Amino acid sequence: MIINRQTGGSSINMAAFLLLALAAVAPLKIEAFTISSNRMCNRRSILGGSIYNDELASPVKYNGKEMEKSVLFMSEDDDDDDEEGEEQVDEEEEEDEVTTNDDDDDEDHPSKALTTYKSNLNPRRISYDDRPGSSRPQASIDVTMKFGGSSLANSECIDRVAKLIRDRIRPPLNEDGSVSEEVPVRPRAVICSAMGKTTNSLLSAGQMALEEGRVDIEALRTLHLGTCQDFELPTHTRKMVGKLLDECEDMLNGVRLIQELSPKSLDQLVSYGERCSVRIMAARLNQLGVPAQAFDAWDVGVFTDDTYGDAKLLPKAIESIKERFGSRIDPNVVAVVTGFIGHNTKGRITTLGRGGSDLTATAIGAALKVDEVQVWKDVDGILTADPRLVKNAIPVAQVSYEEASELAYFGAQVLHPIAMQPALKADIPVRVKNSYNPSAPGSVIDKIGNPDRLVTAITCKRGVTLMDIHSLQMLGAYGFLGAVFSDFEKNKVSVDVLASSEVSVSVTLDKKQRDEDIKALCKDLSSFAEVELKEDRAILTLIADIGRSSDVLATVFRSFSANGIQVEMMSQGASKVNISFIVKEDQIDEAILKLHSCFFEGQCDVGMIEGGQVL
Repeated sequence: MIINRQTGGSSINMAAFLLLALAAVAPLKIEAFTISSNRMCNRRSILGGSIYNDELASPVKYNGKEMEKSVLFMSEDDDDDDEEGEEQVDEEEEEDEVTTNDDDDDEDHPSKALTTYKSNLNPRRISYDDRPGSSRPQASIDVTMKFGGSSLANSECIDRVAKLIRDRIRPPLNEDGSVSEEVPVRPRAVICSAMGKTTNSLLSAGQMALEEGRVDIEALRTLHLGTCQDFELPTHTRKMVGKLLDECEDMLNGVRLIQELSPKSLDQLVSYGERCSVRIMAARLNQLGVPAQAFDAWDVGVFTDDTYGDAKLLPKAIESIKERFGSRIDPNVVAVVTGFIGHNTKGRITTLGRGGSDLTATAIGAALKVDEVQVWKDVDGILTADPRLVKNAIPVAQVSYEEASELAYFGAQVLHPIAMQPALKADIPVRVKNSYNPSAPGSVIDKIGNPDRLVTAITCKRGVTLMDIHSLQMLGAYGFLGAVFSDFEKNKVSVDVLASSEVSVSVTLDKKQRDEDIKALCKDLSSFAEVELKEDRAILTLIADIGRSSDVLATVFRSFSANGIQVEMMSQGASKVNISFIVKEDQIDEAILKLHSCFFEGQCDVGMIEGGQVL
């Protein structure tokens, strides 16, 4: 086939039309094309048909002539290597001369051929030219992406995150011009926390209105409206954000007047931060050519119980999220959703507690059956220890759901303690990545983890109280543990770690427990047991292979003995991935540093134990 191609004119439209039509009836290998008049540009995004701006196109050489190249979706048969029918473009031929070997059969009519060709397009695949050093990327994957407050602290951070999302959807070329090997994504939802410390600022504003009778949110206005101004966001976006801030100020004036700030009011108050941030993020994504729309979490089906301040998702939430996304939200539009808020059965705003936006991300991911949930933080994934203490902490490539949950329960500020449940039930991997270093692979949380490791990570919980309960009169009698925990339930005191014998129980209580509740508990327990409280303790937890616990414990106690660190209580067995030690809080830092050197840095001062041998 020979096509004479000039700029402008109806002949261009006819030539390009026939070129597309012939792709379905002849084994043609079609390269990406763009006509300079811009009347027939195939500039569709990998979001499945959304129009992006012209920065996607790049000049390429085609038969010696420089042309503009754009992304072209490929049909399922585009990987054929058949060279027969390859198009030839010759500027030397007469205008509008088109030569083909096609029959005049009605089945090969161009309009029918074009319809057939379009029906075979797969918006999840992209074609790139066969330049030296380039390779075809993998098909895109569906994801949910969650960004915390530190990643959205100001306009610069929001701009970086918005461009990060764009570049994950459409990975840019490598520096040498070759195609990136990064797998493109289709974000079904982007979950955003409030900007920076906005939630803390709102809580402080509520306290100030209640105790001092003064209302001041000017700093929040400056942050949010200033961000809108920095991006020159559309007027309607600025009005929406301004209206939310006005509503927040009106509510604080109500608190000032009635001198009351209930848990229900607090939940509504802190919701304004996220509701502003998602509207700003959605508007910025649209500016960058990524179709996006802001949603409050209840608009996408996030429903909770009536526990203000620490609500739980209702069992129906997963189905309601699935239904809302299926019936109301275009899968090719990025839904930018608030993080830790929802609606209860009465339609009131509730919060899932601190870190609850992780739970929202995994719940939406489970409902939509995405390929991966991505949680973007300010560290390179899950680390072997707190990097603020251990400078040589390193990322852990892979952990199991159970390991991640234990890390969260015992102090690692990576994921919400219950955020793993929806992902675990749906068997969806969660990847923790760094928004400040997006090229880092991060940590993957799945069912398997890495069974070959001896120790996965070290974490701790500070400010713990150790309670020892001892009763000789219960020797040989049943009901001792029942009596103990009946009093715990009566006084609403929860336990972190427990160790027991026939006549004694030792438990740890974290600093969230109220002093008056602990005193009442001690009084009740003293009717049949002696109770001793030891404050200023800490829990050191090893996430480890319990099947090799003898090697782990041998190394731990050799190190502790050499450095004068006394263990006052130990717990192992209930969890298959966790060994916990209670030590004095002033010894916890040294204990962590010494164990990290042994298990992760290859510099153990007492020698590692493995297979019963000192290494």
